[in-house]
Amino acid sequence: MKHLTILVLLYLPVYAAYPLKGAVKKREDSNRNLVQKYLENYYNLAKDVKLFARRQDNSPVVRKIQEMQKFLGLKVTGKLNSDTLEVMQKPRCGVPDVGHFSTFPDMPRWRKTHLTYRIVDYTLDLPRDAVDSAIEKAVKIWEKVTPLTFSRIYEGEADIMITFAVRDHGDFYPFDGPGMVLAHAYPPGPEIYGDAHFDDDEQWTKDTSGTNLFYVAAHELGHSLGLQHSANAEALMYPIYNTLTDLAPFRLSQDDVNGIQSLYGPPPTSPADPVVPTESVPPETPDMCDPTLSFDAVSTLRGEILFFKDRYFWRRSLWNPKPELEFISTFWPFLPTNLDAAYEVNSKDIVFIFKGNEFWAIRGTEMQAGYPRDIHTLGLPPTIRKIDAALSDEENKTYFFVEDKYWRFDENSQSMEQGFPRLIGDDFPGVEPKVDAALHAFGFFYFFSGSSKFEFNPNDRVVKRVLKSNNWLC
Repeated sequence: MKHLTILVLLYLPVYAAYPLKGAVKKREDSNRNLVQKYLENYYNLAKDVKLFARRQDNSPVVRKIQEMQKFLGLKVTGKLNSDTLEVMQKPRCGVPDVGHFSTFPDMPRWRKTHLTYRIVDYTLDLPRDAVDSAIEKAVKIWEKVTPLTFSRIYEGEADIMITFAVRDHGDFYPFDGPGMVLAHAYPPGPEIYGDAHFDDDEQWTKDTSGTNLFYVAAHELGHSLGLQHSANAEALMYPIYNTLTDLAPFRLSQDDVNGIQSLYGPPPTSPADPVVPTESVPPETPDMCDPTLSFDAVSTLRGEILFFKDRYFWRRSLWNPKPELEFISTFWPFLPTNLDAAYEVNSKDIVFIFKGNEFWAIRGTEMQAGYPRDIHTLGLPPTIRKIDAALSDEENKTYFFVEDKYWRFDENSQSMEQGFPRLIGDDFPGVEPKVDAALHAFGFFYFFSGSSKFEFNPNDRVVKRVLKSNNWLC
């Protein structure tokens, strides 16, 4: 038999404040049916054992309830109290928690360290790049703590095939419409094994307004890699689907790390690229509250502000004001470190990244076709070897800053404007002529120079304030 991981949303009906006797009996029957199925599906209760046939302290039913309560971290009473029923109503993964049924017998795992994945079908709930980003982020969660590496392919058979489907989709485990089964995945192995299927009747989102695709995908990919459930309520692999309440930075629990490393071991180390501890920031990382902190590049990205430094970047967003430190390679493994410049063109949903005489175009986590390109294809003179900083305004005019000069590029016509270069000091009075990074945000131009940030009003052409470079971080 081929065994699946299934995320199941269990629920009880909601009744009026003063139900009739018939409604009360209907609710009791519903509760009885829910508990019976829950213990059968997840705790191996024999189907011929009736839940409320006769109450005995050592009955199979009581033992199964105790088993469930112990596994899920509840007070072990053997009684169907309100806390136990509440947990039974929560969304969860459909793999049994205990019992003779083992989804992944003999601890199956991939016998290779490089795996491929392919997104075969998409949901219409999200833009394609949002789906790509969620899956990529879920993959990176496991890649960072193992020797495993992943690459996405666009045709042919991948180790992990990812599909959005509805109802009967060809694997004998049909989905059941909105609100119940969210997704299922197969353990490692050939053909269909390792694949992950998502019910497209659900409302998939990239935030907390619906079913968060990243969180479900990260859990399912854990099963695709061979993990079973954990009894640790803080773990991603805990069987209860924990609905997200915010978009705080996500990290695997140590329990998840221990589990996946028991199958594949820890990530390799090298002097040039030390392993990052999963629970703390390495000591050699830059301190965001360092009063002398400067940045390599600064850019917006879909409402967030990114501050690049060495091989790291901080993410700051309106919905999560606490900055999040990440490796550049976590999101964009194809990018170099120690960047020179970055800017976003909002109308195109593209961020351009510069290093030396090359630049990259990225949408979300994907590099656009045809990149990297030479910076001189933008119309810069051949004597320019690197760009110090760049920003793009609301009129799609991009400013490139090099030493004490700047050029202006028209994103609409894709051409460098006439009459440039011009001196930074002439057109941006009060700004240090050596610019490390630049940003257009909140109606101002921000110029970063060393540990200082100049808030420049482009309409009045005056510096309004001089701030610390890291005042948005610390």
